[in-house]
Amino acid sequence: MSRLMRTALTVQTCASILLSLGAAGAQTASSRITSSANAFLSTLDETQRQSVLFAFDDQQQRARWSNLPTSFVPRAGISLKEMNPAQRSAAMALVASTLSPRGFQKVQQIMEGDEVNKINEANRPPGGRGVGGPPGGRAAGRKGGGPPGGRGAIDTMFGRDLYYISILGTPSEKDPWMLQFGGHHLALNITIAGEHGVLTPTLTGAQPALYTLDGKTVRPLGQESDKALALLNALDENQRNQAILSYRVADLVLGPGQDGKTIQPEGLRATAMNERQRVMLLDAISEWAGIVHESAAAARMAELKADVNETWFAWSGPATAAPGSNITAYYRIQGPHLVIEYSPQQLGGDPSLHVHTMYRDPTNDYGRKLAVK
Repeated sequence: MSRLMRTALTVQTCASILLSLGAAGAQTASSRITSSANAFLSTLDETQRQSVLFAFDDQQQRARWSNLPTSFVPRAGISLKEMNPAQRSAAMALVASTLSPRGFQKVQQIMEGDEVNKINEANRPPGGRGVGGPPGGRAAGRKGGGPPGGRGAIDTMFGRDLYYISILGTPSEKDPWMLQFGGHHLALNITIAGEHGVLTPTLTGAQPALYTLDGKTVRPLGQESDKALALLNALDENQRNQAILSYRVADLVLGPGQDGKTIQPEGLRATAMNERQRVMLLDAISEWAGIVHESAAAARMAELKADVNETWFAWSGPATAAPGSNITAYYRIQGPHLVIEYSPQQLGGDPSLHVHTMYRDPTNDYGRKLAVK
């Protein structure tokens, strides 16, 4: 068994999680998620439980997330690395219960990519550059030299076992509580209140954003890239001139540490789009709104569809990409209850292979509306 797969949940385990969720389809989303949370907590000893549980209104813990490795920005809670196999399985079952099947798959691919990143860095000569991977061609990764410090430093920076889980509040079918799960290039902040589920603010990223595993190409954020480029290509010249900004955006504007910050809409307003283009805009939005479990995703998409005429699309950077590759441009989708950012990382290597994205609701991040009594 490879080092990549030894640290991962097996494909069979992931499939069994999704099948168990399907079998529980008769349950309400709230009861299913609460049961999964309690099942996970029951696997922990008292010390572990104390490290996982926080007050629902713990503002410091709410904001303790980042795109950076956990060795750079420590997370609270408990990591998958600290758990035994039964605890890891229960933790991932809890995460899966809060997400749609495609959302859970995206999370798995992001985590798998970080394991690829670890292996690539470990197999790269000191100071070397280029695309690396372990013998046999199982994984192809990003450009760039490895981090200093050798094997030990790599093991504490990258890998799918360096993802942390925490719970804010008490899991309940009625009262609001929050699940946090994240690490390098992933930060899920999921507020649950009855059948409601709020996924903002959430960061999804990927490094490498394209890799091969067992002969198959994986692009964790491929649809986010492809759907936005398809929308840009569907615009006429006048619309493109409005959508494409006159300046370059280098990184996320509303990323980690930017809670409460606001920005003005820019680019092309959806009222200047035709019906087909507005459908394509909503389809791109669904790549973020559709990560959360289906009943919450349906309500969220209904809200965003109602907002569509007040939604803007802005693009900054190259307007082309090779088939099967990710774009190297930044784009933003913004409405009254929405900010989405897609930001390839421009410093060092190929920006199409290192992507950050951000998903926020400026009116309801961390489920503020749900917490109001």
